[in-house]
Amino acid sequence: MQYLSTRGQAPALDFEGVTLAGLAPDGGLYLPTDWPRFTPERIREMRGMSYVDLACEVMLPFVGESLEREKLRELCAEAYGEPFAHAAVTPLIQLDEAHWLLELFHGPTLAFKDIALQLLGRLFETFLDRRGQHLTIVGATSGDTGSAALHGVMGRPNIDIVMLHPAGRISEVQRRQMTTLHAPNIHNIAIEGSFDDAQAMVKRMFTDPQVTPAVNLGAVNSINWARLMAQVVYYFYAALRIGGPDRAVAFSVPTGNFGDVFAGYVAAQMGLPVERLLVATNSNDILHRALSDGDYSRSDLIPTETPSMDIQVSSNFERLLYCEGGRTAGTLTKQMRTFEQTGRLDLSDDQRAGASALFASRAVTPEATRDTMVWAYRNSGQVIDPHTAVGLSAARELAQDVPIVTLATAHPAKFPDAVERAIGLRPELPARLANLFEREEKYEQLPADYNTVRDYVLGVR
Repeated sequence: MQYLSTRGQAPALDFEGVTLAGLAPDGGLYLPTDWPRFTPERIREMRGMSYVDLACEVMLPFVGESLEREKLRELCAEAYGEPFAHAAVTPLIQLDEAHWLLELFHGPTLAFKDIALQLLGRLFETFLDRRGQHLTIVGATSGDTGSAALHGVMGRPNIDIVMLHPAGRISEVQRRQMTTLHAPNIHNIAIEGSFDDAQAMVKRMFTDPQVTPAVNLGAVNSINWARLMAQVVYYFYAALRIGGPDRAVAFSVPTGNFGDVFAGYVAAQMGLPVERLLVATNSNDILHRALSDGDYSRSDLIPTETPSMDIQVSSNFERLLYCEGGRTAGTLTKQMRTFEQTGRLDLSDDQRAGASALFASRAVTPEATRDTMVWAYRNSGQVIDPHTAVGLSAARELAQDVPIVTLATAHPAKFPDAVERAIGLRPELPARLANLFEREEKYEQLPADYNTVRDYVLGVR
């Protein structure tokens, strides 16, 4: 399996190469040259598999010769064993005759990012040991990626990690899950700006001639293909338990950076019968506008009770534009440069038609988010976090003749204030995190200035 950049000016790499590289040197995102595809018969054979065995089956075609099957399964068994508090890893909960929740928050940091990042940390360690190299990971987080990434690589030899988060714009639980980890290879930075500012700095470093010769950079954001690949698995897991491949399933995904929902797109390309992928946004609705009107344009960021979705530049959307635009790197590069210069990109007719064949979108108001949290609690006894509520609210608006699974992306205790305001009940942290507020925090606060942050990264080793 070979991987190419969406912008067409980077050399092809194998799976090991793209895992360690993260972002392509031309600024693009890596994608496989073609999609592996399972027949309905092959998907039926996956019924009843454990999460570990299913993960191995789904990911093996993407790994190619970089890992033997036995080694991949070993890494999956480590990633999805002890770190997860639920034996099913991603249990499926039925709300009513039409709606289901896929709980993705049973990992160590109580968010869906754990599912990919527990595996990614082990992939990094395997490949770095093989090469005898050191990796400096630089990432940006709107809330959950940071803590999941830090837990995934904490204490691992040959890895340093620098994680940027927007100061004052994530929940206290999210911040403390990062800043109370004190391993010597962990470096936290609070940026005096937005997540988009932090993400732009990270992407710029990968093409900065002052950085790339001095530091072997790696990425843990969903720009890293290996992370996105691991998220494909739970779409298969959910669909198989509701009757797939003989019964189509729709998915509603609370969406910010477009990586989680793009994993559903990949599952569909692999043969999973996905009826619809519903992109659920909050008031920061750039993706809803893009998918409904073809208008992918930045606007002022609106702080909300769903901070992990307070994003105006969705990095992984580039992957969809490339795939549905005929995989024409030159055209895509021009579109992205226009967006970078003007903050606006108009989707082509082919891109709009291709996206609309599978995707729908909804922008969910704060009022609808709170109402949905109340509905879930009163009608099924489920306490959900506000991000999950955005997805469930959108799902309840979508008329479908098939079951619809909402991805429950975070434990409600990560956002206790928002939950309590909605339903009058304050969710408690699980026992393993009960002393979180007693732990000492450690982080740097820096201005949203690229040169300042770059110099900090260069001084890590």
